[in-house]
Amino acid sequence: MNQLDTIYLQLKAMPQAALLINRLSDELKDEQKRRQAFYNLVHENLNAEFINGEIVMHSPVMERHWRSCTNLTTFLNYYVLINNLGRVGTEKVMIRLTRNDYEPDIVFFTTEKSQHFTPTQLLFPAPDLAVEILSDSTRERDYTLKMADYAAHGIPEYWIIDPDQETVEQYLLTDNEYYLHQKLSKQGTLKAQVVKGFEIEINKIFA
Repeated sequence: MNQLDTIYLQLKAMPQAALLINRLSDELKDEQKRRQAFYNLVHENLNAEFINGEIVMHSPVMERHWRSCTNLTTFLNYYVLINNLGRVGTEKVMIRLTRNDYEPDIVFFTTEKSQHFTPTQLLFPAPDLAVEILSDSTRERDYTLKMADYAAHGIPEYWIIDPDQETVEQYLLTDNEYYLHQKLSKQGTLKAQVVKGFEIEINKIFA
């Protein structure tokens, strides 16, 4: 039984379940109004996410962060392009999930999904791979809220990169929850599951 099933059963067993659901429904309706206002503000130069009803602005990243992001994106994008596997996006690609809108550091979409994208599109569906690069301000969300939300929306693979410790954690989805497939530190080879055939030596990400 996964976490969503556990929460559902706990709520179902409560005598006040209907009252709580009605209250939550009203609050979510108000939240969606704020979300629409957020969409009216969204533009290419805005670096922000909409999380649990709040607009979360992002500060500039440190050199070690964008270096890791650029290195991995370069290798991954080249591999995906030459093998015609889909599309790779970085940093400001906003994905729209049921409640929240995120800008993962790196995303990969299969051809099946990306063939429907348009040149002026600003909001995108759940990707097939999401990559987050840790910083002091995002670490907690990357491991908790985002991990749970990505899993709930069926993103098959999730990588968390720590540029300080030079580690990569590879999570795979099973029954709507992630399990740690492997954690690589400084050495070793990361082999993607959803990007067929792609692999990269860890030290190339942090070079």
